[in-house]
Amino acid sequence: MELNGIWIIARTLLATVFLSSGAAKMIDFQGGMSEMRAAGLHPDWLFNIVTALLLLISSLFIILDKALWVGMVALSIFLLLTIVVVHRFWNMPQPDSTQAMFWAVEHVSLVGGLLSAAIASRSRRKLI
Repeated sequence: MELNGIWIIARTLLATVFLSSGAAKMIDFQGGMSEMRAAGLHPDWLFNIVTALLLLISSLFIILDKALWVGMVALSIFLLLTIVVVHRFWNMPQPDSTQAMFWAVEHVSLVGGLLSAAIASRSRRKLI
């Protein structure tokens, strides 16, 4: 198809937020563990490794358009769990609750983008 280049760019742009976050957790391992501790996740080293691997591997699935649905489901579950575990805006005082709500809304929007990419991937395969 003539739009293959744009399709690759779109998938890469969608995955960039996850790829960069996973890489940051590996490059700044102490910082990643600090994030896990702040979220109340223990052991922090294990959650940091699992999170980084999930973000990196799922991103590659999306970028390569191989098992894109697996990557989409994994990242969507991750994003929704992050809202419940970290961005509990309904349980926070102001002004923290407003910032957490913005993160939660962003996460929900990303789930929509991931779902859109999965639908587009499947549709493209039917056309080929």
